[in-house]
Amino acid sequence: MSTTLLPKLNDMPKGDRFSFLERVAVYVASRIGLVTTSLTPILHPTPLRLRWLGALTFVGHLLFAWVWGVWLVQPYENFYLRGVMASLGLLLMTDTVSRDPTRRLSVLAFTLVFWIQLPVFFSWMYFCNDGNTVWLASYCAMILISYHVTDWRVATVGVASGTAIAWVLFLMVDPAAGTLLDKTFPVNLVVIGFSWASALVLGVSSANRRQEQLQNTLATIGIMAHELRTPLATMALVGDALRGEARGQAGTESEIRLDKLAQRMHALVRNMNHQIDLQIANARPGRLPVYREQVSAADVVREVVHTYPYRSARERENVIVRIRRDFLFTGSRDLFLQVIVNLVKNALKALATNGAPMQPGQLTLEIDVSRERGQITVTDQGPGIDAHLRARIFEPFFSTDRSTRHGLGLAFCKRVVQGAGGTIRVHSEPGAGAAFVIDLPLSRLSAVQNSSLFTEP
Repeated sequence: MSTTLLPKLNDMPKGDRFSFLERVAVYVASRIGLVTTSLTPILHPTPLRLRWLGALTFVGHLLFAWVWGVWLVQPYENFYLRGVMASLGLLLMTDTVSRDPTRRLSVLAFTLVFWIQLPVFFSWMYFCNDGNTVWLASYCAMILISYHVTDWRVATVGVASGTAIAWVLFLMVDPAAGTLLDKTFPVNLVVIGFSWASALVLGVSSANRRQEQLQNTLATIGIMAHELRTPLATMALVGDALRGEARGQAGTESEIRLDKLAQRMHALVRNMNHQIDLQIANARPGRLPVYREQVSAADVVREVVHTYPYRSARERENVIVRIRRDFLFTGSRDLFLQVIVNLVKNALKALATNGAPMQPGQLTLEIDVSRERGQITVTDQGPGIDAHLRARIFEPFFSTDRSTRHGLGLAFCKRVVQGAGGTIRVHSEPGAGAAFVIDLPLSRLSAVQNSSLFTEP
C-alpha cells in the first residue's frame, strides 16, 4: 500500500485503527478528495443493534433458503452455503462481539461478517443465477443495505472488492461464464449503476450532515463549558480569599470555620470542572483517546474520598476505604478520578433513599488484585437495582431517576474503563445494595505493595 496513507492512519488513535478494508476505504476516499467526515465502520453502534442485525442475518438466510430453494425455486440455490452465511449472524450475537461495538475486535468482526454475506455472497448468487430479475433486485438491495450499516467509504470499497472476488470465483467454477456478460450485462449495468450512485450520494450527504450536526453540538458545548468555567474560577478565588482570611485569625474558632468553608468551595469547584469535562468527553464520538499514564488505584480512591464535597460530616463518616493490595494500571488519572466520583455520588444518592440515618461502612471502596487483574469495588448498602434495570444502566441517557439525572455518568464510566482495557460490571439485588466492580489489567510497572488488609475511615 502507498506510504501516503500512513500519515492519515497514524493520526488515528490506536484504538480506532480499523481493518485492512477500512484502511483501503480511507486511502481511496482521500485520493479523490471526499474525506470530510471521520470513519464510522459501524453506523449507530449499540449492543442491541448488533444483536438484532445478527438475528436478522441468521433468520433471513434460513428463510430465503426455503423461499428460493423450495417455494419460488431459482436456477441456483445452495443450502449449505446459506447455512454458513446464517452462522455468521450468530457471531454478531455473541457477547464478546456485541458487548462493546466500538472495540477493535467488534469492528473487525462486523466488517468481515457483512463483507462476506453482503457483497461477496450476493454477487456470487447474482452470477450463479445468470443475473436474472430476482437476483438483480437482490443485488441492488444489497448495495443499499451496505450503505446503511457501515460508512459509505467502507461500503464502496466493500461492494467493489466483494463483487470482483465473487466474479473471479465464478469464473474459476464456470469458465464459460463469460456469456453472462452478453446476455444481461448492458441492461443490468444501468440498473446497478443507478442503485449504486444513489446509495453513494445518500451515504456521503448523510455522513456530512451528521458531521455538521456533531461539530455544531461540540461547538455549543465548548461555549457553555467556557461560560461555566468563568464563574467557577471566581469561586476558586473566593475560596483562596477565605483561606487567607482564616490565616489572619490563627488560633481562633473562626480560622477553623473559614478554612472548612474554603475547602468545601474548592471541592465544589473541582467537582463542577470534572462534570464539565465529563460532558465534553461524552459528546465526543467513538472511543476516548489512549492514555499512557501509570496510575495508582489507591491514590485515585484516596483523593476522591478526601476531596469529595460531602453534604455533611455524617455522610463523610459513612465512607470506608479498604486497600488489600494496591496496583498500577495504564490510563488517565483525571478521567478515573471522575469515574470514582460518579460511583461515589451514585452510591450516596442510593443510601439517601433508604430513609434511615447513614452509618459508617455503608459505602465501601475496596482495592485488590485477583488473578493478575486489579479490581476497584464500590459497594453500597442502598436499595439495590432491579434486574431489568441492571442490563441497561451503562447505556447513554438511561437513568433510573429521570427527574434529576441525565443518564450519562455510568456510560462515561464504561467508556473510560474500556479505554484502559478494563471492564465494569454491577452486582445487585433489590433490597441488598449494589457493588460496582472495575476490573483492570495490571501495568507492566505495577508492584503489589502488600497482602494485608488496610482500612481507612
